[in-house]
Amino acid sequence: MFLNIENFLLMLAWLGGLILASWVLSYGAERLSTRLGAKFVGRTLLSVATTLPEIAIVIYAASVGLYEVAIGAGLGSNILMMTLGLALMLLIATTRLSKAPLKKIDVSTFKIDKVFLLVSALISAMLLLDGYNYVDGFIFVGMFIAYILIAFIEMKRERKINEPVVVQTIEGKSVSTPVHVLTNKNDMTRAILAFAAGTIGILVAAGPFINSLQTFSEDIGVSTIVLAVIISPIAGEMPEKISMMILARKGAAGAAIAIANVLGSKILNNSLLLGVAIIAAMYHGGFFTTIPNSEMLWFQMMLATSITVVALIPMFKRYIGIRFGIFLVGLYILSIAIQFFAPGEIKPH
Repeated sequence: MFLNIENFLLMLAWLGGLILASWVLSYGAERLSTRLGAKFVGRTLLSVATTLPEIAIVIYAASVGLYEVAIGAGLGSNILMMTLGLALMLLIATTRLSKAPLKKIDVSTFKIDKVFLLVSALISAMLLLDGYNYVDGFIFVGMFIAYILIAFIEMKRERKINEPVVVQTIEGKSVSTPVHVLTNKNDMTRAILAFAAGTIGILVAAGPFINSLQTFSEDIGVSTIVLAVIISPIAGEMPEKISMMILARKGAAGAAIAIANVLGSKILNNSLLLGVAIIAAMYHGGFFTTIPNSEMLWFQMMLATSITVVALIPMFKRYIGIRFGIFLVGLYILSIAIQFFAPGEIKPH
């Protein structure tokens, strides 16, 4: 094992570039999204926008034949945001870090999202058994389209009845907040330019980051997929983490968008992101290319699926609060510890 400082610094530099571009993207996406309903925005525009870094990383990795890295990056994203990401949002929304701190957050209105996330996680795991091919790609893209259509239909229904979100403030009072709030009169030109600049920055940095990650993994003798699961989500999920923290400080409506964003983006990871990975693999190896299952990839899939299920179970209750957030932090630490038992972690030299 030999650590090449130059390769390590190069990886950090491209990671920093991805993080900076992600922050700019988050700034633009959060402001562009304030013209629509809270849940629909979180599920669609914001979830797609904040997942762009992951999409770019996955496309590049799969298009050059690094299939395990591509799938592993998406799985690592699910682990990170279903644990640490949600925990940070809850910590902000339920403490004085928020402008309008809440005692608990009502998640009963996200039943469709929770069921869809659970089903999509299980389907993505089952389809991996014999590897991913073009048929699975159509299934994944179809799943995402179905989710968007359901979200759109629900948004139309909620606009008619103007269903409120009931929350409890930190003082114990019940407050009813409309779902469709956070309209914004900010300069939309600035938001569009920020969104475009962030997107371009991410597309530019994604390829060099994967290359430097692969070189760094060879230097230290650790499987690239393990590093992809742990390191790639730091950059890939940066816009989502930033937007979640910004939204969580806005009170009940912001927390509603943040939760919808997490659930929506993880559904995207289990559907559209996998579909994109398969399409990129087909570009690399031909139409009938199969992304093969492997011991390492199956280990990461089982870990991500298990954590998703465990994190979702408490969310089927009506309220979640700070205790759930503490539980999620512990779950994230456990997931990192389990990586040391990943098969084939150390490469022979």
